[in-house]
Amino acid sequence: MKVIVDNKIPYIREAVEQIADEVVYLPGSGFTAGNVRDADALVIRTRTRCNRELLEGSKVKFIATATIGFDHIDVNYCREAGIVWQNCPGCNAGSVEQYLHSVLLLLKHRKGMRLEDTCLGIVGVGHVGSRVERMARSLGLRVLLNDPPRADRGEAGFVDLSVLARECDMITFHTPLNRNGKYDTFHLADAGFFAELQRKPLIINTSRGEVIETLALLDALKTGRISDAVIDTWENEPDINLELLQQIFLGTPHIAGYSADGKSNATQMALEALCRFFHLQADFKIVPPALPPMTYSSDPEEAFLQVYDPTRDSDALKRHPEEFERLRGNYPLRREIVSSAIGGGRETIF
Repeated sequence: MKVIVDNKIPYIREAVEQIADEVVYLPGSGFTAGNVRDADALVIRTRTRCNRELLEGSKVKFIATATIGFDHIDVNYCREAGIVWQNCPGCNAGSVEQYLHSVLLLLKHRKGMRLEDTCLGIVGVGHVGSRVERMARSLGLRVLLNDPPRADRGEAGFVDLSVLARECDMITFHTPLNRNGKYDTFHLADAGFFAELQRKPLIINTSRGEVIETLALLDALKTGRISDAVIDTWENEPDINLELLQQIFLGTPHIAGYSADGKSNATQMALEALCRFFHLQADFKIVPPALPPMTYSSDPEEAFLQVYDPTRDSDALKRHPEEFERLRGNYPLRREIVSSAIGGGRETIF
């Protein structure tokens, strides 16, 4: 069995080389029709477009994407060609939760935001949005939820976007990117959306860049219809809007889900799916490396930001936006925090 693997997927080499007879590593943007023609399976990330142009005439039977999203896979063509694919739902939900948690603490400590007086709207309440909801409530925020698919299934507790526009001080997006159908999310936040906002909320996007219309967001920022923004996912990555980047509170290079824990979860799930499809035994366990011990503050919130402060990622991108892909592809080791283990002193908390 021949498998072609995105060479930026971490912690994968030892395990996949036990599974496959031949493994080829390529940059995500370097997959071509020629080099996948004789492959049995692909293990990819978002930078590989799996469509007719890439796959037609190939031996590929299975695709695993080590990501939550799968809008880079042409699912209709795969169905037509008999190619099975699998994403990794929820793999990095803890990492995105950590990112949002840190953002909220930064808003509290650097912007003076009183979290207990703040209403947060969550658009998309799946694996990630549900964890963000629990975290935000634990910090004392009032939370409103918008998830039309879940509401249409008869689940309670969801409100329309118009309610978020009327009542929320912050709105965070955690939807998949759907370009058509009843639950189309392409440019969900467009000029019309921003025109309805009543409380000048801060906008956060860690879902997909195309969920928010960039020029409409920039105009809302300039005209004061929103107070600020935190953007991790962008339209036209890596050629992002530089004016928007320089004007917002935080702008990061699509790394909210890039904790080592999230990455190892994704790698484990992708390879387990590969093994299931080819009826192979998955007798491996992928564990991310530990951080070196350090001295943590006795204040839990300060200690949380010691473990991960997204300002570092934002500052790096604002200094060198042309290095978007390098910053993302060579992301430093980041672990998710076990908050109950922080109490000051020199200790390893993972």
